[in-house]
Amino acid sequence: MSAEMRTAIDPTRDAFKQLFAHAPAQGPVQMLNLLAFRERTEDGLRTGRRAYADYGRAVAPILAGVGGRVIWAANAHLAFIAPPGEHWDEALLVEYPSRDAFVEMLQSPAYQAIVHHRTAALRDARLIVTTPLPANLPSG
Repeated sequence: MSAEMRTAIDPTRDAFKQLFAHAPAQGPVQMLNLLAFRERTEDGLRTGRRAYADYGRAVAPILAGVGGRVIWAANAHLAFIAPPGEHWDEALLVEYPSRDAFVEMLQSPAYQAIVHHRTAALRDARLIVTTPLPANLPSG
């Protein structure tokens, strides 16, 4: 996998700098995940979807350990308003009690031991850092 392609899968040092510069230190953060799976992992032993399911099972207790939770997950069928050819297989929203809880998880030895499943699974990804809006705020 090329270094350029890998930056769309795994966070870079600069991504961490940007996270600390732009995400608030206090309060919950929600990570919008857009996921595109490989047909097969590089070793050919699993489908990308299967490798991601393996990652999901392994990350669940680590996520819970830092106070995180999956808010929703969904199959993606069509990027209706997007650049031509853009396609995602799944989308999910994961909430962490804070930016630092998210970083704590990523840097933990337990996470480092299982993240290879995620890397093997994905051909492309986006992880968009968000914070919830007040419930009574009109959208639009």
